[in-house]
Amino acid sequence: MALLKVKFNQKKRVKLAQGLWLMNWFSVFAGIIVFSMGLFLKIELRKRSDVMDNSESHFVPNSLILMGILSCAFNALAGKICYDSLDPTKFAKWKPLLKFYLVLCFLFNIFIFFIALICFLMRGSLETTLAHGLKNGMKFYRDTDTPGRCFMKKTIDMLQIEFRCCGNNGFRDWFEIQWISNRYLDFSSKEVKDRIKSNVDGRYLVDGVPFSCCNPSSPRPCIQYQITNNSAHYSYDYQTEELNLWNRGCREALLHYYSTMMSSMGIVVLFIWLFEVSVMVGLRLLQTSLESIANPEDPECESEGWLLEQSLKDTLKSTLESFKKIGKFNQVDADAEGAEGEEGGKTPAISTVS
Repeated sequence: MALLKVKFNQKKRVKLAQGLWLMNWFSVFAGIIVFSMGLFLKIELRKRSDVMDNSESHFVPNSLILMGILSCAFNALAGKICYDSLDPTKFAKWKPLLKFYLVLCFLFNIFIFFIALICFLMRGSLETTLAHGLKNGMKFYRDTDTPGRCFMKKTIDMLQIEFRCCGNNGFRDWFEIQWISNRYLDFSSKEVKDRIKSNVDGRYLVDGVPFSCCNPSSPRPCIQYQITNNSAHYSYDYQTEELNLWNRGCREALLHYYSTMMSSMGIVVLFIWLFEVSVMVGLRLLQTSLESIANPEDPECESEGWLLEQSLKDTLKSTLESFKKIGKFNQVDADAEGAEGEEGGKTPAISTVS
């Protein structure tokens, strides 16, 4: 028994073709939107590529861009097919290609669903990328005179100001690295010498943070040095008082920003996938309803359209049997070639009669 069998007359076939033509052009517009989303996400990721550890995060925008291009191409072609289906002479040239085209549409819909899932599941990979990238970026903060790294200070400062964050996981991350360049240290100073000697790696570590960690909304002037020294500041207790620094780490801030963006894009892609599936089903019904017309010379006669010629169970069974036959056929060919090779390798015996 055919799956999703529907009876059609000429009027219904025309309405289906016209409706699908319109839906396909909506899908072309949706493809342009997806392409734009992928491009926007790629630009946003490139802006902060210096604080990302690898390029895996670009898989999502690249996939969205590819999906947008393919969506425009597939749906524009489907719109042309639906338009030509109203004319039997024009539809005849598409008839041999429709099954192959529907298989491509099915694979394309699987690809769309996969992209939608990736948009929701990229959070873990993105978190690792940001954690390592920010850690390395903070190490190079002081290298303002090193070629290739001189821009890192500006990048980190602008990032902390824009996203209202400080450090990787928090402001204390700055206590563990030397973020002040040796160029601006007075090595004749006893304090500087003592700090460097007290550190195993010979780094100048301070309980301070860059100016970009300061919260301008705080009524108190920013305390960015000697943060943990209560006696260095009047009426100050860093353990109880709310610091005038950004408390949130930049990893969390960036992760929230990109995750929210990707989740929103994933929802859009999921809706487009549902729309594309409905277009594919409609195109399949149109194809089968046109091919099942009993009398091609009488276009007004009734016909039947279906999604699958057999039930889902029978279709899967016949597909598996087809694959098995192909496998057996290839095996027989391989055995035959092996037998021919053995026969060719044998030299015929020549007997002489004395």
